[in-house]
Order: sequence, then structure tokens, then C-alpha cells
Amino acid sequence: MLVFMPDTALCFMDEDLKKNIKTLGYFSTVGMAMALSVAIGAAVGYYLDKYFETGPWLTFIFLGLGIAAAFRNLYILYKKAKNL
Repeated sequence: MLVFMPDTALCFMDEDLKKNIKTLGYFSTVGMAMALSVAIGAAVGYYLDKYFETGPWLTFIFLGLGIAAAFRNLYILYKKAKNL
């Protein structure tokens, strides 16, 4: 019976390939981090608008905060990938 062990497979990779896979892992989270930040900001604003009956104003404010958080996450991921 053949058993695949991921730790031993990484032992046979050269260092450049390991670094490239690690960098790809960081950059694959960029889209999800940006989309979730914007979606959470818009959802919080929407529900606060419904609760306080303020119209679309809190949705726009929290959408802007979500967009700002998305770009902050992008910057943090870039700095981490640069240090790899």
C-alpha cells in the first residue's frame, strides 16, 4: 500500500519552488480578503440602516470603510509577500 506523506514530498523540492508555492499561497488570498472586507462593510451598514431607519447613509459609510479595509489588507499581504 502506497501512502502519500506531504511533508516528505516537500523534502524533494528545491528552495526556489518552495518559495514560489508559498508566495502563490499568499497571493491567492488577496481576492477573498478584498471581497469579504467590502461585503462585510456593506452588510453591517445595511443592517444598521434597517435598525436605525437612516436610509442608505450608513450603508455608504460602512461600504467606504470596507473598501478602505480591503486596501489595507492588500497592503499587508503585499508586505508579507515581499518579506518571503
